[in-house]
Amino acid sequence: MAPVGSKRGVLERLNAGEVVIGDGGFVFALEKRGYVKAGPWTPEAAAEHPEAVRQLHREFLRAGSNVMQTFTFYASDDKLENRGNKLSFTGQQINEAACDLAREVANEGDALVAGGVSQTPSYLSCKSEEEVKKTFKKQLDVFIKKNVDLLIAEYFEHVEEAEWAVQVLKATGKPVAATLCIGPDGDMHGVTPGECAVRLVKAGADIVGVNCHFDPLTCVKTVVMMKAAVEKAGLKAHYMTQPLAYHTPDCSCQGFIDLPEFPFALEPRILTRWEMQQYAREAYKAGIRYIGGCCGFEPYHIRAVAEELSAERGFLPEASQKHGLWGSGLEMHTKPWVRARARRDYWEKLKPASGRPLCPSMSTPDGWGVTRGHAALMQQKEATTAEQLRPLFQQADAKH
Repeated sequence: MAPVGSKRGVLERLNAGEVVIGDGGFVFALEKRGYVKAGPWTPEAAAEHPEAVRQLHREFLRAGSNVMQTFTFYASDDKLENRGNKLSFTGQQINEAACDLAREVANEGDALVAGGVSQTPSYLSCKSEEEVKKTFKKQLDVFIKKNVDLLIAEYFEHVEEAEWAVQVLKATGKPVAATLCIGPDGDMHGVTPGECAVRLVKAGADIVGVNCHFDPLTCVKTVVMMKAAVEKAGLKAHYMTQPLAYHTPDCSCQGFIDLPEFPFALEPRILTRWEMQQYAREAYKAGIRYIGGCCGFEPYHIRAVAEELSAERGFLPEASQKHGLWGSGLEMHTKPWVRARARRDYWEKLKPASGRPLCPSMSTPDGWGVTRGHAALMQQKEATTAEQLRPLFQQADAKH
């Protein structure tokens, strides 16, 4: 077990041209396993069910992850207490437990610990810059106490709030990554991906990119736009992608949360492991070197990324001991027609079927067109009432 601080940092690795592989989507993975509630999406499982969080970290480590991101998504106090969410643990307890679990597993391999903050209800409710930064600072105090290796500001729909987060995180002197949950159309106020990236680098981010809301190739396309703008501005940065594991060709600016299938019927959209290998290759070709995943990513998806880039990294992940490259393990199958699938060209050419005769190929996103400052996005501590829900149901029914 390596002592804290003895491993090469994320910037050392990226500066050397190495690939850094992130992990996957904890809230979605743990919701499916029964440890996270969809709706609030808060990470109290780090304190309530540490065994579940620890196991998921270990599976991602075994699959090839170089970074154990603390399970602190939406762990700011204003989100933990939003809309009647009642918890038996404080924000500090959840953040501390998440850091301890990530460090425990990171020390079992060559992995770093990343403390993460995300967008806040305070910003959506138009609180001041000072109030929003104070919310980030409370989480940051725990990350400093636990001596994480790097900091990530992730899942921001508005570049302004992401800038505020980066400014707070950068004051620590630790490496800072910043990812927006945007696509090629830019943030929710129409700021282009390129301008967003330039602003984040100027705010102090060492690594910039996107996470969540869109499929892998859309995210790669968006980061390419960011990279071009940063270089044109004469600035330097490293680049990262942590996309969805879902196909989203029909998404608008808001991404997959606008899809009618969100969040409980997205399974038909899941990328195969072979499509994940294509993502890894395209990201690498685009100059992205921090390559991971977000919602929908399971450990086998990360293993696919690690296998695709095994030549560049010089090794395969431990989990590949149970997975023949490009289906080669099927050579051992009892059925001859399955043995015939033990080849790369079969899986690369496959067009998976949904098995649903009346399933449409794409959906119509809801696209209500609301963002920060709209009355419908004003947050509250009290539980959502039936009176508040009724007009939302009516509006949704009218659209469908």
